[in-house]
Amino acid sequence: MTGYDTSDFDFDLRRGLADTLWTSSGWSTTALAQGTVCGVGACYAPPYAAPQARLAVVLEADHIRITDTGAPGMHGTGLLPAGGTWRLDGIERHGTYHRRHEGRLVSLQVRSELTPLHGRPGYALRVAVRNRADRELTLRLLPELTAGPVGEVPLGAWGWMPPEPETAAQSPVALVHGPLEVALGPVDEAVFELAVLLDGAGPGGSPGELTAQSRTLTSRRAARALARVPRLTTDVPGLDAYYRRSLASGLVCLWDNPAFATVPFPATSGIDGGALCAYAWDTGGYAPHTLALLLGRGVADVLEAMVKADLTDHYAIAPDGSGTGVAYAYSGWSLMTLAHAAACHDGIAPDLVARLHEAEAQLADRFPAAGELRDYGAQHNLLEMRSTGWEHVVASPNAERAWSLDLLAELAEASGAPVPAAPLRARAHRILKAVAEELWDAEAGWFRSRYPDGHTELAYSVQAFDALRAGACTPAMADALLTHLRDGAFLGPYGVSSVSAEDRLHYELGDIDWSGGGSYTGEAPQLALTLWERGEPRLAWDVLRRVLWMGEHFPYYPQDHYCDRPAAPPRGRRANVIAGLTGAEAVLLGLTGLRPQVEGALDVSPPAWLPGELELRGLRYRGHEIDLRLSTDACEASVDGRVIHTGAPAPLRILGVPDE
Repeated sequence: MTGYDTSDFDFDLRRGLADTLWTSSGWSTTALAQGTVCGVGACYAPPYAAPQARLAVVLEADHIRITDTGAPGMHGTGLLPAGGTWRLDGIERHGTYHRRHEGRLVSLQVRSELTPLHGRPGYALRVAVRNRADRELTLRLLPELTAGPVGEVPLGAWGWMPPEPETAAQSPVALVHGPLEVALGPVDEAVFELAVLLDGAGPGGSPGELTAQSRTLTSRRAARALARVPRLTTDVPGLDAYYRRSLASGLVCLWDNPAFATVPFPATSGIDGGALCAYAWDTGGYAPHTLALLLGRGVADVLEAMVKADLTDHYAIAPDGSGTGVAYAYSGWSLMTLAHAAACHDGIAPDLVARLHEAEAQLADRFPAAGELRDYGAQHNLLEMRSTGWEHVVASPNAERAWSLDLLAELAEASGAPVPAAPLRARAHRILKAVAEELWDAEAGWFRSRYPDGHTELAYSVQAFDALRAGACTPAMADALLTHLRDGAFLGPYGVSSVSAEDRLHYELGDIDWSGGGSYTGEAPQLALTLWERGEPRLAWDVLRRVLWMGEHFPYYPQDHYCDRPAAPPRGRRANVIAGLTGAEAVLLGLTGLRPQVEGALDVSPPAWLPGELELRGLRYRGHEIDLRLSTDACEASVDGRVIHTGAPAPLRILGVPDE
């Protein structure tokens, strides 16, 4: 097998840095009760929400109560956690109890398996207990369910924050289980099976049967999503783990509920119940090609849903397809990048291109014209920094709009859509020219932001490098921008700072997402990809290597992380983010240089320098299977098992334009 299996994404809990771990089936998502061996916390399964739910387990061995509270220090005399494994289909935890009571040893080995249910709102818990003492004992398992407010929340109300059900409209919650008492001989093991169902309905099978069904479905959905994704093999330390965890970050964002606007539905986050909506920016702006590999032709459904929702007044679509939030400056560009990737991998219908053309124009008109540029408003329409500075007439996303017009022109020509390409390209050229002439400060080597009253401000935001990627810079401007890409400014030992640490007006540590001290998780790999695209392989690797630690310490990537220490904010942010896929995007399109073409061809432009040897096996593209082996000195490419090139690295067309 060249691709990935579900077990390839197993993660050792002992290495984890996340404050709370979650597990999702794409239908239900639930949290571990921190520090416990068997405890379960909040659960969400749209439309059901149980934010305060908690299932605790007490073991009783010969009338001795053994609690599982996760109490720290010397107070922790109950069941003690001893590690476990996060998996795509659930979480396994291990625990131990070894104490004497009145001279008699009670020694238990405990293993729990938590499974979020697929097709039902809730989860199942399997608890296996082995008696390690040399005498028989009577063992009871005592589950304690505290449900809190549980209710149905309309799918259109699932926005950025996890929903809170109305207290007056609570739903019943069912705790179902098998036998809870057993006589346990020496070295014998007892298994207890439970399930918590948020809809309160009958179980529809035993907890064990629900577990088996859900794990089978989760495995199948992962296999479908990964069918076109290549397996990475490399001798570069940390890169394989980083790539796999990046893919896992995308997998846990895909939802299967048939009541959703699309199936799969690519939530921006969702594993903790928040941001179960789909932002255009996160969905298409960071890893469009990797997402296209995961979704296949489902990308077209996502694009249709977003266009239908009218993003001129919303930043995202809720699970039911309705718009949510305010207008977002990056939505138009993000739609175009996702549409372009969809066209490369699977083709695109001309009528969809025409509707995207209309949507782009409407999104642009949502913001007032400022000559050739647009005034994109204040922070709530842009980066949501906590200081003023990168607002109104800014280099990014004005430059990205020019890029999106060029992409539209490509899509029109490739699909035969009734959209005139030449005027789009001409407007794109004028926009890029205006960005360079009106916003560039040669003395600072940076872009200024211009306010409606004529005031300008320098804010050293990482977004300036996106303007570079979009083509807004002359060679001299690009050189000036890259001088800021250094340690103590934008670079930290563990990542990229969203605002340069040298920017005394805007840099702060309370909002690492966009205001400094760290960054949104997609930023470092996207910056690395930008540098690879510009032919700066050593600098690109210097950026990407700084975030490889994340692959060792997170089962899926959080919304943001620090750059000066290997950590993420413990709370207040989303626990996962679809832009975690950007790591895989940087590997595929940057480090290995794959270049999908909108006409359906596939090229590769290997970097002039690589940090080691790389092999991609099983990339599925346009009905073919591609294998690629690269080093600084050699390149071998195969199509459907046949070697088509071997020799020195050089730009290469792997597949030609498909026949009509």
